[in-house]
Amino acid sequence: MKKTAAWLAKYALEQVGVEYTFGIPGVHNTELYDELNNSDLITPYLVMHEGHGGFMADAISRTTDAIGAMVIVPAAGVTHAASGIAEAYLDGIPMLVISGGIRNDSKFNYQLHQLDQLKLVEGITKAAFRVDTHEQVIDTIYKAYNIAISGEPGPVFVEIPVNLQLDKAQITEIKPYQPAEQQPLTTKTIAQIKAAAQLLAEADNPVIFAGWGALKASAALVSIAEQIGAAVSTTLQGISAFPANHPLHAGFSFGPAAAPAAQNAFAKADCVLAIGTRFAEIATGSFGGTLPENLIHIDINPDVFDCNFNTKLAITGDATQVCAQLSEELEKFDSLSSQNNSALSAQLAQDKQAHRQDWYNHDSKARVNPALYFDELRKQLSDDGFVVVDDGNHTFLTAELMPIHNARGFISPTDFNCMGYAVPAAIATKLAAPDKEVVAVVGDGAFMMTCMELATAVANNIGCIIGVFNDGELSQISQAQQIPYNRKTCTVLPQTKLQGIATATGAEYIRIQGNDDIKAGISKARTLSANNKPVILDINIDYSKPTSFTQGIVKTNLKRMPLPTKMRLVGRAIYRKITD
Repeated sequence: MKKTAAWLAKYALEQVGVEYTFGIPGVHNTELYDELNNSDLITPYLVMHEGHGGFMADAISRTTDAIGAMVIVPAAGVTHAASGIAEAYLDGIPMLVISGGIRNDSKFNYQLHQLDQLKLVEGITKAAFRVDTHEQVIDTIYKAYNIAISGEPGPVFVEIPVNLQLDKAQITEIKPYQPAEQQPLTTKTIAQIKAAAQLLAEADNPVIFAGWGALKASAALVSIAEQIGAAVSTTLQGISAFPANHPLHAGFSFGPAAAPAAQNAFAKADCVLAIGTRFAEIATGSFGGTLPENLIHIDINPDVFDCNFNTKLAITGDATQVCAQLSEELEKFDSLSSQNNSALSAQLAQDKQAHRQDWYNHDSKARVNPALYFDELRKQLSDDGFVVVDDGNHTFLTAELMPIHNARGFISPTDFNCMGYAVPAAIATKLAAPDKEVVAVVGDGAFMMTCMELATAVANNIGCIIGVFNDGELSQISQAQQIPYNRKTCTVLPQTKLQGIATATGAEYIRIQGNDDIKAGISKARTLSANNKPVILDINIDYSKPTSFTQGIVKTNLKRMPLPTKMRLVGRAIYRKITD
């Protein structure tokens, strides 16, 4: 049979379960777009910028069982998409990036878009392939998909030359995709799990720290926490791995950057079970916390062990399998059969309430108190709704003050930490889950980077809510500047009327001016979004009270500085405060 590479690529993408692609057509991929338009299983979406498309593909992988995919033009399409690809790479998110390529049968040099794309993406992908013949197309996409979803997931890049897309060639076989079977736990791993169960059963004050890798093990994680009587804290990316309405939930992070419930739980821990985390900078509050000698670390990527914290027991494996087995092993300990977690639950609840009361006592004057906003959002938002955040001060306010009840209910750019993520990611999340509520929380600076993607939402009747924390500054950095410099350099934003952006894109607009407007503003936004209308919810936020995270990392980093640097910074701050 004779087929074009465009047809073969479409077939392979259908086989691996791709449901949406994001990108922009150009001369090197129009044939592939035409084939995608013929597909009954895949819907291609035009985006305003390939970087936005990368964030959208990323969100599909985070919030659904399908893999996010991009179809882009070569050269500029790749460099534009790089931020979205790199976010997926550092956060461990699977993605397929299908790019057009220059002709590989031409006698001419200096073709349009001619550059070495494989070299370009080398540092931000798990693997990159260039297809040379029609026969390679299907096998290459299957291989790319397997690499993207195996081990620690990540993006994989495939370049298909334009002449192969256009021309037909004889194909000997068109193979359906056969998913790899999950391998059972090895004898060695089961022995390690038994040893972990022993350590946890013997601990007086065990604590659990869960990351993104624990997401699909959420049910087993709840069981383990209840079996051993452990408070559970999470990384930023792993916030939804453990339900915040569970009495053993402690919060986000540990050490000086954590809120009191998590900070106190870890302070007396004699054994920590860490699942699906790399102990990266944000997760650990700038590496500010300490952990006990008995650290059990479970992760699918063995390279993460002993990088920042020494482990007593390192278990390589899929968290879903390992945690299920660990829960079974813990059932064998009679000492745990009558575990009473009431005292621990009461202490966690007390710490949380005291912390929240501290926020209520804060006078936000004419602006919106973040705690009151998140109280009302949590009250109105359905448990299966999604909260999508960006990078900025609002990120840690959300992590600290917005309880997430369902797995996958919270997504955030984390280790790459790219501003501009939330608007496109919220649109894609709502696209894939039209019957569920999606609310973004994004700072005004990050919003301005990708806000025009709302035109895509309007064009496709995607009713998400984009809650903009509007204070006129890049607040996370401006606050960091204020203490040592007593000035704000390039962090005060030009005044922009967000209502004008709503008019330009066709989105709806609501303003929350003060605390009295919160309830009605959120309610109206939910009504509009339920009618498939995207909404800009402009929130006059008060950022004057710093989060526990911000206070913690400032102390940690200041403490870590050499004395001369520390004295110089403190002296300069005092001098400028007096003289400016």
